[in-house]
This record gives sequence, structure tokens and C-alpha cells, in this order.
Amino acid sequence: MERTTVNPWAWSTAMGYNQGELVSGPVRTLYCSGQTAMNADGEPRHAGDMAKQVALSLDNLEEVLAEAGMTLGNLVRLNVYATDVDELFQHYGVLAARLAAAGVAPSTTMLGVTRLAIPTLLVELEGTAVAEQ
Repeated sequence: MERTTVNPWAWSTAMGYNQGELVSGPVRTLYCSGQTAMNADGEPRHAGDMAKQVALSLDNLEEVLAEAGMTLGNLVRLNVYATDVDELFQHYGVLAARLAAAGVAPSTTMLGVTRLAIPTLLVELEGTAVAEQ
């Protein structure tokens, strides 16, 4: 498997993401449902605390990846949904630092949404990951 970043402009790499990720060769692809700040029993956690919700959502995404034999290092796409984008930016370092530590800058889209499926949730992370066969 070969991963090649696609960046016609350099500005996005300074923000921690690539414009595109080209993956070639025999791969396994994992499409992850949106992960939120839910505990193992499906109960929402950290109402009103964006930073803690970002961290737990990322923990949950890592759990899904691990179940498939992958890590954050396998992410090639990340969609971030937030009920308050300005507040998310205040805590985005939590996410960016963990992606940087994994050595990845997946292509990313961030969207502001009116609400998520459960009203107390503030952020949702949806990823796509690839690994060698």
C-alpha cells in the first residue's frame, strides 16, 4: 500500500490536514460511523464540555479502528461535525495533537450543525481508514 499526500497549496498542512490522500495498492478500507462522547453503555458523557467531548469522541474512534486492527495512523479522511464551530476551534488542539502524534494529517471537512442525534452532544467524528491487505 502506498499513501501519497495531495496538496496543490501548502496552507492546509500548517493547519494539520492534507487536501487529499491518494491510496494505491491492495488495501482494506474501514468506514467508521460518527463517533461521539458516549460511554461503553451508550450513554452520553460530558454535557456542555467541548474539550472532553472531543477527547472521548477521538478515544471512541480509536477503539473502532483498533477493533479492525488499525490506528489513527491509518486515517485518510476525517469529517468533524460540531454544534459550535467557534468553540470547537478553541479545543481543536486536542484533536490536532493526537493526529500529529500518529503522524497523519487526513483530508478533513469540518461542518457546523444545528444539533447532533442526542441534544447534549457537541461534536461527532467520522473517519475513513485504510491498511494493507
